[in-house]
Amino acid sequence: MTRFDAADTAERRKLFAEAVLAHRNRGSQFLTIEVDPADVPGVDADDEDEPVAVPWIQFAEKTFNLDCDEAELDRLKDLLSEFPECRIDQIERPEEAEGTNVRITARSDANRLGQFADRALQVTYGLDDDYRAWVTQI
Repeated sequence: MTRFDAADTAERRKLFAEAVLAHRNRGSQFLTIEVDPADVPGVDADDEDEPVAVPWIQFAEKTFNLDCDEAELDRLKDLLSEFPECRIDQIERPEEAEGTNVRITARSDANRLGQFADRALQVTYGLDDDYRAWVTQI
């Protein structure tokens, strides 16, 4: 991979698909995609006093992993009807943490997985079409 961020739908999906392929080819433990803090709704990225909760999604082998609140989980569940190859495998609500951790089994090719990662981030976290995402770990 030669680039690690993208800010339009086609480029993000291409980036995410390339990251899935790189993850598979390298046999890495997982890959991580993070949203640019400046693109998170309702967050002032310049406010140093308020920590920014950056949406992220990880992929390992055939599983996506992300954290969300209840409203975000509802949006994620609705999205799954568009991706029949993806299903929620596990939902955890740890007492010591705010929110929910969701694991989604996804069996498909890299392009389709890239599409899912893009839509999952956008729909779950209410991001605009031009949000910037970074592949931060492969």
